[in-house]
Amino acid sequence: MLSNIMYVTIYVTDQDRALEFYTEGLGLEKRLDFPGPDGRFLTVGVPDSPVQIILWSQAAATGQPAGVPGPVILESDDLRKDFEIMRRRGVTFEESEPQEYPFGLRIEAVDPDGNRVSLRQPR
Repeated sequence: MLSNIMYVTIYVTDQDRALEFYTEGLGLEKRLDFPGPDGRFLTVGVPDSPVQIILWSQAAATGQPAGVPGPVILESDDLRKDFEIMRRRGVTFEESEPQEYPFGLRIEAVDPDGNRVSLRQPR
């Protein structure tokens, strides 16, 4: 069962400039910042809120490779089970089944307008 909105993605042209705006300007806190194979994974959030905003480099998003996060990321307690239920309901996915990543499981659903929704299950 889906249990949480994990991340919302904002595409930015300069991650450091965006980080300064969201932390020093808006008062959000920096949460995660690490390099990855698809680009720097940088998040901010409201203190004491589980929801995080990904500040994703617009350059890394060009062409929307599989590793680029969807604009919304939903958390699941049992992604394999949810995947099967959603697939039976007619949801279209980019992959044939959830994929293993260092952080847990991930799969991308595609809505009727082509928007990607990332579904994840943390380790």
